[in-house]
Amino acid sequence: MTNAVDFSEKIPNNVDLASDKRLQRALEAWQPNYLDWWCSVGPTDFNTKDVYLRTAVNVGADGWAKFGYVKMPDYRWGILLAPKEEGRTVGFGDHFGEPAWQQVPGEYRNWLRRLIVTQADTEPASVEQQRLLGHTAPSLYDLRNLFQVNVEEGRHLWAMVYLLHTYFGKDGREEAEELLHRRSGNPDHPRILGTFNEPCEDWLSFFCFTMFTDRDGKFQLLALAESGFDPLSRTCRFMLTEEAHHMFVGQTGVGRVIEKTLQIMRDHPDRDVKEFGAIPIEIIQKYINFWASSSTDLYGAEVSSNSANFFRSGLKGRAHEDKHQDHLALEGSYKFENFVDGRISVEDIPLRNAMNEILRDEYVKDNQKGIDYWNRICERYNSPVRFKLPHRRFNRKIGCYAAGRFHLDTGELMDEAAWNAKVEQWLPTEKDKAFVKSLMKPVYGAGQYASWIAPPAKGLDDKGIDYEYVKMA
Repeated sequence: MTNAVDFSEKIPNNVDLASDKRLQRALEAWQPNYLDWWCSVGPTDFNTKDVYLRTAVNVGADGWAKFGYVKMPDYRWGILLAPKEEGRTVGFGDHFGEPAWQQVPGEYRNWLRRLIVTQADTEPASVEQQRLLGHTAPSLYDLRNLFQVNVEEGRHLWAMVYLLHTYFGKDGREEAEELLHRRSGNPDHPRILGTFNEPCEDWLSFFCFTMFTDRDGKFQLLALAESGFDPLSRTCRFMLTEEAHHMFVGQTGVGRVIEKTLQIMRDHPDRDVKEFGAIPIEIIQKYINFWASSSTDLYGAEVSSNSANFFRSGLKGRAHEDKHQDHLALEGSYKFENFVDGRISVEDIPLRNAMNEILRDEYVKDNQKGIDYWNRICERYNSPVRFKLPHRRFNRKIGCYAAGRFHLDTGELMDEAAWNAKVEQWLPTEKDKAFVKSLMKPVYGAGQYASWIAPPAKGLDDKGIDYEYVKMA
């Protein structure tokens, strides 16, 4: 394997795919099915447009991508693994210190396949969720960012399909086909994880999705990058390189919505921002509450034997495992606020059983950095407005807190009547969503931006904010 990507092949790759003709033929047979999926449930109405996209050409630290105009169906989706670390060992669990596996350990085959399929399923799901957003893009800059996220989620699907085809035989090939058959939001054949079945019908939702849901993806990839199964680790390490832009899109996107609203509040203090086609602060906060809480569910149950097994077996670790002192996690415990039989009680649970919650802790801390970024915008405008994360018990559908209703700010248990009296203040109402949707009108002129969002501070790849990032003619 080299750092450089071989673009002479039908499927660009840096894994010497041509040396395994059987595998090459199998993936080339999957390729047209993938393109059929893209052209049927991807951003199909823009397939003839030239989009200023980045394409990975190397997996090294420097100069890993090039920019240029590409029609999305012609994007060179490839199989890219981070460089192999010679002498790498398993960094945690019962196999700590053993050589990392280059082949699937037989006893962990089903668990490993499950982890890969679950991660893989999120990639096409988000493309499906976002497939119609191009019709209401607030600028060419944002339209391009949407498409960049979409094509890279498609590439991440390719990365996982490579693992399924290469290491899991007939079962892996069948799973790869099934990834193209499930559909986001389909009641009969939905995507595996609930958040990836939620409608994403407006750009405020998209920005919140890429802020919160893609940030969950970051921490899941960080945990999988620690895997003792080396091909999975290397795959996820390079996916993280591309994922950073997705979170940038979300964090700065919400920030620009906030900035536009604050501008209008400053210039017209006695007027309703809705009159100027902007989104009120309280609605922005409601969207944050919904997407942050929904994405918090993606870590699963607070106490999990599955997460314990994944850690024990060396398949999925903690984010940045090298920062932890105890890589066996046999002796320690985790103090956890459990909700059972209508009351909250503090319990100590074995550390291995708390791996979901440990990862969620890191996620919540990282989310707060995004909140702090938005609040610094408020400070620049001398505004008293401050944004906040919902309490991690709020509006949960997975885990022990799904059994109750909890206060947005304090996390205190509420009865149903108290919840019903507050829920419209905390989560987007149908009226809120209808108003946001009413603003979603396309702005396709170079250098033009919708009424509800501020231009970015700078363009991409040293281009200006008025660059023609998508050629609509």
